[in-house]
Amino acid sequence: MSDFMLPDIGEGIVECELVKWLVSEGDMIEEDQPVAEVMTDKALVEIPAPYKGRVSRLYYREGEVAKVHEPLFALIAEDEEEDADAGGKEGTRDAERPDSAATDSQAGVPPDAAIRREASPGAPAGEESEDFILPDIGEGIVECEVVEWRVSEGDEIEEDQPVVDVMTDKALVEITAPKAGRVTQRHYQKGENARVHSPLFAFVPREREEGGKPRASAVSSRQAPVDEAGEVSVTHAATNQRRQRIPASPAVRRLVREHGLKLADITGSGKEGRVLKADVLAHLERAPAAEPRAAQAATTSETHLAPEREREVRVEPIKGMQAVMARRMAAAAATIPHFTYGDEIDVTELLALRERLKPEAETQGSRLTLMPFIMKAMALAVKEYPILNSRVSDEVTEIHYLPHCNIGMAVDSRAGLIVPNVKGVERLTLLEIAAEVARLTEAAREGRVSQEDLKDGTISISNIGALGGTYASPIINAPEVAIVALGRTQRLPRFDDKGQVVERAIMTVSWAGDHRIIDGGTIARFCNRWKGYLEAPQSMLLHLG
Repeated sequence: MSDFMLPDIGEGIVECELVKWLVSEGDMIEEDQPVAEVMTDKALVEIPAPYKGRVSRLYYREGEVAKVHEPLFALIAEDEEEDADAGGKEGTRDAERPDSAATDSQAGVPPDAAIRREASPGAPAGEESEDFILPDIGEGIVECEVVEWRVSEGDEIEEDQPVVDVMTDKALVEITAPKAGRVTQRHYQKGENARVHSPLFAFVPREREEGGKPRASAVSSRQAPVDEAGEVSVTHAATNQRRQRIPASPAVRRLVREHGLKLADITGSGKEGRVLKADVLAHLERAPAAEPRAAQAATTSETHLAPEREREVRVEPIKGMQAVMARRMAAAAATIPHFTYGDEIDVTELLALRERLKPEAETQGSRLTLMPFIMKAMALAVKEYPILNSRVSDEVTEIHYLPHCNIGMAVDSRAGLIVPNVKGVERLTLLEIAAEVARLTEAAREGRVSQEDLKDGTISISNIGALGGTYASPIINAPEVAIVALGRTQRLPRFDDKGQVVERAIMTVSWAGDHRIIDGGTIARFCNRWKGYLEAPQSMLLHLG
């Protein structure tokens, strides 16, 4: 048996993602037969077999990262198979498929690539547990924060039951059980960072439990009666009730945690008993008056410690989305020469048009804000000034003009600032843009924006006016080359074409452009074109497909 070393698959490439295995362990393969597909940062590459033989081990799982010049799979040549007798073959196969993590390590298997099967501290003597390996949970994500454990060590779990909530730098992710069994160990505490492809928790699959039934030690004596023989017995209905998951969204679960409630105590009014936000609020309103008094007493007690605590420095780690934003903003500010440009836009006519269109939009279930008009006007202006919708190559030797206008909007979510984007604004109607804006805003505030919604943005909008701001100096959301901050709309006096002072609705805008490829004249002309569409919104009709 020999290891096949992953060869050089491109200049400067040191690792790649194992996209798909085209064979399984034990398969006979021919020379040059495709064995695996791997993805580098440039292309999808097919790895062929070096010679005829039998695959004895696959060292990586699909989705894991393989290193160049390290073992990719093990292969037994055809002549080696012929020299071995039947008993030797079986012995070889047994040796090639060890059940313990120690043997995996001896065979050269990367620790993250194996499901570890070993005696866990939480498992009875002689009982084998499996480590659940934290899978890929998003493009480029290597670690996540453990937000909340849904189970404790010793708890019985069902297949697909939520076990733990983790927070990546982009969203809240619910990790479910791969199979039914009993949790024996949690490898991380709440608030700690867990590594992707590393053990998250250990459990004993149910088929390994004695007699295929839950062990008595996993059942609380308060929940189950004891029969005459002294053995614990549990009814099927009681077991199902204890293990049943109460349906609720992550945002609702977070609200329940913040108020120190239990989901099981709240009656759900949604489909199949789903607990809604309104159910939680109604439950809080019905809470006994004793609870506020207890909380008040605790607050009074805390005030005695206030002077002492005021002298303490509170330390809070920067992590999750906040940490990612810090790194990206620092990199953008340090590497991109920003050019800023400000202007005012008279949105009086635009506001009047929106008021006329709002009733029609509401009949179709859409809430029409100014954002869809602003995005549509921007996509139209980009057609005349495509450099605002481009990217610069890493070597700053090329400008890549992008085919679609994917406009990002900065959202101040609970997990931090994120920028989901509306794809293909140039092809969408105002109602379609409004629907996307509403969907992305709600998802961002609940921390459940998909990776697809966050990637491939081409130009961004930051609406500081929603918080009362007027001017800003926004930092470009690299690799984009421009961003605009919208200030609040104010009623201000202006002169009309007859020299009379009139009241107009004025919105300030603050642009930042990548000065490596965008000069002052270009951004001024682009802004004027965009501004023209917004000040005379009927002019957009001439350019709508």
